[in-house]
Amino acid sequence: MAKQRESEAAEKLYTIGTVSRLTGVGSITLRAWERRYELIHPVRKDSGHRLYTRKTIDQINRITALTDQGMRISQIRPEMLEPGQAAEVAEDGASNQWQTCLQNMLGAITAFDEARLEEIYSEVLSLYPIERVSRLLLRPLLIELGLRWEAEQEGVAEEHFFTFYLRNKLGARFHHRPRNDGGRRLLLAGMPGEYHEIALLLFALAANEKGYHLLPLGANMPLAELARVAGRTRADAIVLSGAVQPSKSVLGEDLARLASAVSIPVFVGGPASVFAADAISKAGAEALGQDMELGLRRLGERLR
Repeated sequence: MAKQRESEAAEKLYTIGTVSRLTGVGSITLRAWERRYELIHPVRKDSGHRLYTRKTIDQINRITALTDQGMRISQIRPEMLEPGQAAEVAEDGASNQWQTCLQNMLGAITAFDEARLEEIYSEVLSLYPIERVSRLLLRPLLIELGLRWEAEQEGVAEEHFFTFYLRNKLGARFHHRPRNDGGRRLLLAGMPGEYHEIALLLFALAANEKGYHLLPLGANMPLAELARVAGRTRADAIVLSGAVQPSKSVLGEDLARLASAVSIPVFVGGPASVFAADAISKAGAEALGQDMELGLRRLGERLR
């Protein structure tokens, strides 16, 4: 019976809306990757609706990682999307190690074993910088938990357990960080409608390690307030984080007003910066993508 349940879970199919929400890649982009570049191959129902397997979702995440590292979509070949071939894994030469870590953490989460979770998390952070841990472990783990939630495998409680744990750990780490009072000042905030702070905290910790002076405002920040705060704090840049797709009014009106009201660059990172890149650019802001290491590099080049 257990093997049968595992087989059914392996064959679980996900709608394009679910895949878009979990991976941060818009439905229009997913269709382009399928039709124009033949990189992914969803299952087509008789009704014409697209459904995606877990393997296809993994391939989408590898495509995103490659494009975040500067590779053009036209340069990506299907064979590059096979397990172990993605650049973000190959660069460490330890894909099995990260996969083992992910499975161990997932086991601790599903058992609600905070002591074991703490042991694994502390060990990996003692070996690698926070941006690499985020890219190769935490983000894939959050996606995995999201998929379990969608599959109704008791994933809601598991995701809430891990999110609460991680928010507390990152918050404590941020509170005790060394202050870079002489560094360039970054005003950090979550986009309107963005209620989760995990991505914002991860970026803040990575930026702190790069020597930036941070001015965090938290999640769901009205953009109309930021110009005033940026002037009062003498910020060098505004960095917004978004995992959910911002509304048309936020992108077409609020973001445009903010970008025109300040004399400093405005950046948007996270999944929202992938599926809304054109609208962000049209508003006068700059998209950083989902890869924090690459995003911080672009940020540094822009502020130099």
